[in-house]
Amino acid sequence: MGIKQLFIAGGVVMWPLLAFSVVALALIVERVRFWYRINTRQAKVVREILNLYRMDNVVGAIEKSRQNADLPIPRIFLAALELEEPTPEEFRLALESEAQAELPIIKRFNTIFDTIIGLSPLFGLLGTVLGLIVSFASLNLGDVGGTKTAGVTSGISEALVSTASGLIVAIFTLFFANSFRGLAQRQTGLIQEYGGQLELLYRRRYERGGEKLYASTR
Repeated sequence: MGIKQLFIAGGVVMWPLLAFSVVALALIVERVRFWYRINTRQAKVVREILNLYRMDNVVGAIEKSRQNADLPIPRIFLAALELEEPTPEEFRLALESEAQAELPIIKRFNTIFDTIIGLSPLFGLLGTVLGLIVSFASLNLGDVGGTKTAGVTSGISEALVSTASGLIVAIFTLFFANSFRGLAQRQTGLIQEYGGQLELLYRRRYERGGEKLYASTR
């Protein structure tokens, strides 16, 4: 039985399941590209920004962050580095505020994935119920092996195909959704780690500036 025949055999619930699978596939492709860009570029870029700032090359660190503003952590760094002579507390608040703004981008589409994962098996179950209704409606104990047999077979086929289709869509989406959640959690940890390193570097730089100012006034 080909895909077209299976789709027809699954009944009316195959249409929403098809829509779910298309949406899930499109969002999965977008997320794969998103995480591939981050995982292949960001670690190197962040290390370069921190090294530039560690060598007191603030302009170079800002420029490097601007050049890579399509990545989450450089965007967070840029929000703090572009402040004009902030206090350590203001610098930290800028990092934290921008980090909070990045979280929805990192966790984007999670709600849609959860909806597809939850609804797909339910539509499959609905197809099972509808298929059994067709089977029992066609069942005639006095006509076993007669003209009603095709209706019974069709109903059972609809029940099985719709159930299997709903589970396939849910399992496929769940695999990628959990992978993306794991990447998001890891990214959140990296944001805290690298943000803390930049904040520590700024505090040291700020304290050195204060010590120089104090020494010049003596």
